[in-house]
Amino acid sequence: MSTKHPKTEPKQPATAAEAHDETTPEGIPLEDILPETSFEQQRFAARPAIVRPRATRHRQGRGASPLTPPFEADGRNKAYVEWLESQSMLSDATTVARQLAGNHQMWANPFAAPDPRAAVSTASVWFTAYPLSMITEEGQSFLGALGSEELWETFEQIGIDAIHTGPVKLAGGLTGWKPTPSIDGHFDRISMAIDPVFGTEAEFRTMCENAARHRGTIIDDIIPGHTGKGADFRLAELNYRDYPGIYHMIDIPEDAWHLLPEVPKGQDAANLDAASERALAEAGYIIGELQRVIFYEPGVKETNWSVTPEIHDCEGVKRRWVYLHYFKEGQPSINWLDATFAGMRLVMGDALHSLLDLGSGGLRLDANGFLGVEKSVDATPAWSEGHPLSQAANQLIGSMVRKVGSFTFQELNLGMDDIRNTSAVGPDLSYDFVTRPAYQYAMATADTEFLRLTLREAAGIGIDQASLVHALQNHDELTYELVHFANNHKDDVYHLDGRDWTGAEMSEHIRQTMRDRLTGEAGPYNFVFTQNGIACTTASIVAATLGITDLDEIGEAETRRITQAHLLLSMYNAWQPGVFALSGWDLVGALPVDRGTVSKLIESGDTRWIERGAYDLLGANPEATTSDSGMPRARALYGSLPEQLENPNSFVSRLAQVLKVRKRNGIASAELVDTPDVAHPALLVLVNRLEIGAIQVTALNFGAEKLTARVQSDHIPQGRVFDLTTRRKVDNVDALGGFTVSLPPFGGMAMIVRD
Repeated sequence: MSTKHPKTEPKQPATAAEAHDETTPEGIPLEDILPETSFEQQRFAARPAIVRPRATRHRQGRGASPLTPPFEADGRNKAYVEWLESQSMLSDATTVARQLAGNHQMWANPFAAPDPRAAVSTASVWFTAYPLSMITEEGQSFLGALGSEELWETFEQIGIDAIHTGPVKLAGGLTGWKPTPSIDGHFDRISMAIDPVFGTEAEFRTMCENAARHRGTIIDDIIPGHTGKGADFRLAELNYRDYPGIYHMIDIPEDAWHLLPEVPKGQDAANLDAASERALAEAGYIIGELQRVIFYEPGVKETNWSVTPEIHDCEGVKRRWVYLHYFKEGQPSINWLDATFAGMRLVMGDALHSLLDLGSGGLRLDANGFLGVEKSVDATPAWSEGHPLSQAANQLIGSMVRKVGSFTFQELNLGMDDIRNTSAVGPDLSYDFVTRPAYQYAMATADTEFLRLTLREAAGIGIDQASLVHALQNHDELTYELVHFANNHKDDVYHLDGRDWTGAEMSEHIRQTMRDRLTGEAGPYNFVFTQNGIACTTASIVAATLGITDLDEIGEAETRRITQAHLLLSMYNAWQPGVFALSGWDLVGALPVDRGTVSKLIESGDTRWIERGAYDLLGANPEATTSDSGMPRARALYGSLPEQLENPNSFVSRLAQVLKVRKRNGIASAELVDTPDVAHPALLVLVNRLEIGAIQVTALNFGAEKLTARVQSDHIPQGRVFDLTTRRKVDNVDALGGFTVSLPPFGGMAMIVRD
């Protein structure tokens, strides 16, 4: 494996023609006006690219255990306990960490402070993959497809320079000797080993190396908030060594078992109802109710606590444990402040394995906002969101990753204050839960007022848009919890739609409007997902917005309209500072699959599976009706990437032009300085200051009708306004700092102001 960092060389134009294209609207070469290359970006013979240490999780003599049934899967059976330990992540973490102790390269990089713009310069446009949904060539693995030369050549044409793989390691659980499947799309990690369903470790390393050859980066996942019920959790149930210290789990004494519900036969845990939770809290065993119950579902998950049946531990003692899980019952939460620090050791080892053994250049931190929980001093719910321990844990993770020359981003759906606070010390980037529901609301209503309110709120709190990962669809629902307004600022007063609302009232108004506009009669193909949001694809959001109630009625004319609106959302996310991310579902224009084709997956209420249909990026297997993982193929409105690149009017060909404007003008590293009032409700204006000092203006029309309107801001200097796509003059800025712009339906324009 190459030890070279996947992104070490500054990106240079590939050809002389491309180099000539890197100019201002007046034809001035950008190299004449851009800031000088920083010391970190320079490479000399005496100062080679960053070299990272290497550590492998494999120990000498360790491999697959020869122990197999009929040995009893019982804590009193030493062979079973040893086998579990051989499969555990904590054991692997110890092996990885020991190889790095005393290595001088561990001090080679600065690590204390997050550096979002450095991360953006490393990887600015991301493809967010979803392993279960990708259709590949016959006999080709998911990782083999992501590492293919054809895919990376295609991504270079589009302007994509990073792949976020999504979770590809073994997930699910163990029951006795037998593995059980994932219950949350492989976000219930149980091992550092690659799941054979997705490929091999060798293919992962090859993918990283090929990405580097194309000046790209691979971004992997770690999950510091929880694991699945694999070997580590089973060893914790057996009270073996430090393993109980990994989790928030409490050994309930036998004389208190009458407070616990029975576990139904055939199940390995039962969720506590509110009465049992309250009784255990009053008895002093658990801290009780938390601030919210994520994935709340009556009869399935009513609290964040579950209980095990009677278990014989490794000493033969009968035990029953109550354990915390913020998410599903099969995702026990990691304890970051146990005396053994076993949970911290596990997570750090997992991160270092991905970076130093497999070769990825960045990591997503999933569920990283729930790493601290504390009993309240009164009768209110326990403190579980925005806790200082979460910030401290994130600082440790972010610092460790930066220490080996990589970056992190967090997928943290909390209030903006919490995102700002965590970002100040921990991850380099944060997923844009700040404006994602707001821009989708703007699409649904043709009104940008709430989006402008949200952008201003973020700026006032101190969130730098360049520190955010602005994304179209991902594997999750359209998240409209609006946690910032509904929780932390629920009593604050906001002005919207001509009246004042409290944060709580406004949040419910936004949610109900989105349900009315995007689901039910307006969009019967989209479904509400518990209390979190709406299961849908970007294309199906647009379809509902356009009044399409039957997806089978979408023809060429409707596809053209959906394409244009989809491009508008791409412009919004790409023509502002920060990372731009999009998925395979976006690239091919996927629609939700029929509910009946995923009935087994959604029977517990997880309707998100309708939006995760299989897609074929390269047209590699046109006859396939499912992915290798069994996901049914979604209808793709736009077609494969090669087909689209041959058509200059396709979604992908036009997206490539949007990304070219973004890259050529350094919009990703700019600073958002104003979101001004507008003369038309469907208009959004973003005023950015580029690193060269010039003012760049993005104007977007979220309506289905052409508009001509005035753009005005105190930050716009007098001068000439040029369209960065056509390089033609748009207008002159008058003495009041304004000019006029005309935009087609769902149209956008990126402009720059010159003297």
